[in-house]
Amino acid sequence: MKILVAYWTQTGNTEKIAEAIYDEIKEEKELKKLNEVDNLDGYDLAFIGFPINAFGPAAPGKKFLEKNAKGKNIALFITHAAPEDMEELQEWLARCKEPAVEANLVGFFDCQGELSEQIANILKKQEDPKLRAFGEMRDQTLGQPDASRVERARVFARETMKKFKG
Repeated sequence: MKILVAYWTQTGNTEKIAEAIYDEIKEEKELKKLNEVDNLDGYDLAFIGFPINAFGPAAPGKKFLEKNAKGKNIALFITHAAPEDMEELQEWLARCKEPAVEANLVGFFDCQGELSEQIANILKKQEDPKLRAFGEMRDQTLGQPDASRVERARVFARETMKKFKG
């Protein structure tokens, strides 16, 4: 069995979660950035990770899934700066699953990451009050993903592998 853990990250949050997932996999495995992966041929299962951008999947993650996910075994892991109990978050996460609609979605994980200062500053200058408010929430994201979220990612990896192996 060969497993891929591939991710796209802007600020390091998704990479941190990818590494935690990778560390828990005991089977033959590879850890790569999404732009280093041409296709999913030869992998029995691919953990694919990316952040939410603009209330949906980051473009590199979306494009990768649209091109490569059909008929493949996929486990998604998503990072975002939103509080995990934020009402709108479920809608944004659902958008992240859409490009993988033709895949066999084996697992799904999400967790809060730190909103970068640069992105927060851009958001604070937007006309849309919702975007400005999101930029103002940066302080609440500092230090994320924390140890408990990284541990949840590890558990996700173990449970997904157990479920996948049946």
